[in-house]
Amino acid sequence: MTDTDIRLSYLGDTLRLLYPGQGDPRAHTLLPHARLPRRLAPRRWWHRLAGRRVLLPMDGSISAHLGEVFGAPVEIVLHVRPARRANRKPILEVHSDGARLAFVKVGDTDRARALVDNEAAALRELAGLPLKTVVTPTVLHHGSWRGLSLLALSPLPVRRRRVPGPLLVRAVKEIAATGGPDGAAWHGDLAPWNISPSADGRLLVWDWERYATGIPYGFDAVHHFFQRALRRMDPPTAARACLAQALRTLAPFGLSAAQARQTALHYLIALADRHAADGHEPLGPPDHWLNPVVDHQEPLT
Repeated sequence: MTDTDIRLSYLGDTLRLLYPGQGDPRAHTLLPHARLPRRLAPRRWWHRLAGRRVLLPMDGSISAHLGEVFGAPVEIVLHVRPARRANRKPILEVHSDGARLAFVKVGDTDRARALVDNEAAALRELAGLPLKTVVTPTVLHHGSWRGLSLLALSPLPVRRRRVPGPLLVRAVKEIAATGGPDGAAWHGDLAPWNISPSADGRLLVWDWERYATGIPYGFDAVHHFFQRALRRMDPPTAARACLAQALRTLAPFGLSAAQARQTALHYLIALADRHAADGHEPLGPPDHWLNPVVDHQEPLT
């Protein structure tokens, strides 16, 4: 089975969940191309050049439910992450009268429901804090529909630009400080694709599903470095780079060389534990990318 087959299969399962009605069908289009479906959008006349037509029954659909939630007729664009991701879930982009109202995360599995609910709780907690550097989405709605968890979030004015180093450091420090008496907190996935600088000099941050407290100080900074490294290195090389650059990554947070090395090791082990809990190994078996790094450090600690 190819990746495209997996995406198509998952998209079909998602449609049965989100469009269960049997009323009049409405035309949608798989975009950007029928052979590589990434989102499902209401059909427009120019779509005949972009993708094939898909008819969906609309009665009792999630579109109708969200129309009731927002008090206006809505159209939705369906985004589906790759089926092999442990935290895969449908993401709905909700529009009304040409304006984007919200992004809605749909928890369609036990794991996805837990992540969606954790993000809702985290964002509500953060909304009550006087954050000066970090900008989070606003929870517009958190509820359930036909056994699915729904989390509607306000859109952020994202500008896809590189994040300046000093801004990232300030954001990591501010997020860590939200842990309060439970110790440092972390966003949990402060990767380049989840952040963007705002026009007023702050940092827009989304996808708070993995937010947690009681975490070693600096985990977000190490995670950001590691995820960037994985874009240009294989996992074993990226893990070694993560450790080699630990002091440079964590010095802005006041950690010594020994503390930085231990934090980086702890982070890599925690990431492997997360993957094990998810039943998913996106980096391959830990004995391939993690164990050599840990084993090499044991004589030095």
